[in-house]
Amino acid sequence: MATPPPVLRGEPGYASISDRISAVVLARSFTWRWTVGLLVSGTLALAFIYGVVVLFVVGVGLFGVNIPAAWGFPIVNVVWWIGIGHAGTLISAVLLLTRQPWRTSINRFAEAMTIFAVAIAGLWPILHLGRPWFFYWLVPYPSTMEVWPQWRSPLVWDFFAIFTYVTVSLLFWYLGLVPDLATLRDRAKNRLRQVLYGLGSLGWRGDARHWQRFEVTYLLLAGLATPLVVSVHSVIALDFAVTLVPGYHSTLFPPYFVAGALYSGFCMVATLAVPLRHYFGLHDFITARHLDNIGKMLLASGMVVAYGYAMEAFIAWYSGSEFHRYMMWNRAFGPYAPVFWAMLGLNVGLLQLLWCRRVRTSAWALFALSILINAGMWLERYVIVITSEHRDFLPSAWRTVAPTTWDWLLLAGSLGLFFFLMLMFIRLLPAISMFEMRELSHDRGQAP
Repeated sequence: MATPPPVLRGEPGYASISDRISAVVLARSFTWRWTVGLLVSGTLALAFIYGVVVLFVVGVGLFGVNIPAAWGFPIVNVVWWIGIGHAGTLISAVLLLTRQPWRTSINRFAEAMTIFAVAIAGLWPILHLGRPWFFYWLVPYPSTMEVWPQWRSPLVWDFFAIFTYVTVSLLFWYLGLVPDLATLRDRAKNRLRQVLYGLGSLGWRGDARHWQRFEVTYLLLAGLATPLVVSVHSVIALDFAVTLVPGYHSTLFPPYFVAGALYSGFCMVATLAVPLRHYFGLHDFITARHLDNIGKMLLASGMVVAYGYAMEAFIAWYSGSEFHRYMMWNRAFGPYAPVFWAMLGLNVGLLQLLWCRRVRTSAWALFALSILINAGMWLERYVIVITSEHRDFLPSAWRTVAPTTWDWLLLAGSLGLFFFLMLMFIRLLPAISMFEMRELSHDRGQAP
């Protein structure tokens, strides 16, 4: 077995690992790139809040939906954002249980990505409600009026799936932060930071009893989070599969959606890892080996997605149903044909470049591919949601759906909110796990 590459090229002691990672939070000044990014993303986040306020005042007529296509951008966005959040759970939980050491450099910001993406995803079903201020009706709270949730409604399934996912992911992320918060507490020079990081570290002293309880709890949460990788997006897929609409009614959807979620999630990991590595000088922690592994994960999940596309077309033909056959023909040659072929080009065509190791280990090539593929994955959700609905069983009701300015504003605003939260996370908390990097360095015989 080949010896893995060293973690650090410099002087690889415990102190140097903690110094270099904590310096991003404690020592570095605010660079102009970070400031510009924060201003741009913050402006888009404010636009998102403004759009939500207008939506509450005016109503869902702001969205470009019309019967028979009653599901528009909000449902496209919730599926896309949930998918982005999946890679964080896979990296954090599944790769931890399978003892994959390469996860150590990317798991922390991938977990943060999961929490922010799933939190944003949870907003979209609420915004899609006709009366979003009554969203709490989805919760089975004690009701004197006996207004109980309709358990046959996919909205209720979404609520419990997303709520469970974000709760477990938040606990897992915070537990992993505790030792590093203690490190920041001990290294901080500012009294306010010492108090805040001290409160967050929960009195962590790093003794043997703390580590023993920490490791047991961390593994238990990893085991609890692992089934969520499959279950949450499968529940989202069943929102579609339980209907009778051609294009939705398919048992292929749960595994197909899970593979697509991992595909888009690892794309977002690459989108975040490359700038983080470049602008904060973390090349010794996020190495070419990590980029290569991310590229391999993209290739594996992307080929499953491509197989799903092929099976969807085959099942439509093999079923003998004229409605399913027409649905596939309409996707490929109907009014939304450019979107369909752009989706295939971005998700399947560009994917083939990752067979080349030089592309996988080139940081900026992987960065560009990840952005384009994630755009293609958004188009995939658009194709599934819109083209399956806009021509249903009644030709007299057929009509195309045109997104409005508010649709695009809210989508761009949600992206701005996500990157605003990520930029704040990078400045306030360690984006790479210090204690896990120290353990990895020790295991490889590099600690003093």
